[in-house]
Amino acid sequence: MNKVKSFDIPKQLIWDAYQRVRKNHGAAGIDEISIKMFHEEHKEQLYKLWNRMSSGSYFPPPVETILIPKKLGGERPLGIPTVTS
Repeated sequence: MNKVKSFDIPKQLIWDAYQRVRKNHGAAGIDEISIKMFHEEHKEQLYKLWNRMSSGSYFPPPVETILIPKKLGGERPLGIPTVTS
């Protein structure tokens, strides 16, 4: 059997995930790339992301953590992943 990619990840899955993040107006992560900025080159960026994930060479970048105040006092951490990889 001759496999081209290590993982069978449909391109539609990547596209659908991007659409959900875009619809939610996702915030910029540690890379400071906003959804609006990402959208300018989204086809190329999504292809690169799919290619790296499918080949097994994708390693997610660090997640930015911000603290969100709780109603009853204290704070909870919220992780904001990067848009690009």
